Amino acid sequence: MANYYCQVAGLPDVAFDGSKVAFTVERFKEELYPSLSAGDAKCIDLLFLSLDNANILNILKNGEDVKVEQLGCYDKEELVEIISSAKDGDSPKKGVPSYLYRFFDYYFANEGNENIIWNDVLSAYYYDYAISSSNSFASRWFAFNRNVNNILVAFTARKYRMNIADVVIGDDEVANLLRTSAARDFELSGALDYFETVQRLSENGKLQEREHQLDELRWRWLDDNSVFNYFTVERLFVFLQKLIIVERWEALDADKGMERYNKMIAELKSGMDSSSFEV
Repeated sequence: MANYYCQVAGLPDVAFDGSKVAFTVERFKEELYPSLSAGDAKCIDLLFLSLDNANILNILKNGEDVKVEQLGCYDKEELVEIISSAKDGDSPKKGVPSYLYRFFDYYFANEGNENIIWNDVLSAYYYDYAISSSNSFASRWFAFNRNVNNILVAFTARKYRMNIADVVIGDDEVANLLRTSAARDFELSGALDYFETVQRLSENGKLQEREHQLDELRWRWLDDNSVFNYFTVERLFVFLQKLIIVERWEALDADKGMERYNKMIAELKSGMDSSSFEV
């Protein structure tokens, strides 16, 4: 396992209090990413791939002329080529994550189905891929996030009398309990030490405040689970994820928060009768 003494020693403090940090995600990619070993770069790529996911959905929906985020693993031209190659049925390109081809296979076989929430499909494949990472810290981080997201969406679906099984992703024990349990706590209170926190936050109607508190929960998880990671890739992973959170809040406002929430509800409602898919 590689150690990154100089890189970690030079990192500035990042605080979850709205204060500015003299570092950016773009700078991380330009200055720190090139120094990573191949295996560690693959671990960090898991965070950048979330940007590629958004770009792929944007391109599929709006065409290849659409403007995309440039900080993913691939630029727009590469993504367009990958999408075109998958559509033509070509062999997978070397190095491209397998979950993307799983998604493209499903997408092009069901492209005309307006009931499918494509973000959910891609997220399901992405989380399966990330959780299977050989880096145990990254694997646990993505499992934690999938659990948090699934718990939130399950309580939202229950509130609006929707079919929970249609909106929960993954096939682990937590996801299966959320789909099948009729208990008020989905039988998860004793299984997840953060369940009651997420349940309480799901009831907070102040959406901006709720999102802020959820990111605080994520921030605490990163701190609590990286105590003994000093100069390893895990420390860089935590730093990058914190930068992503900070930059997201810098660009966030209440109107956008409400817009996202309304979009989520609309997607949940439209997905009530959507077909299930294999994950």
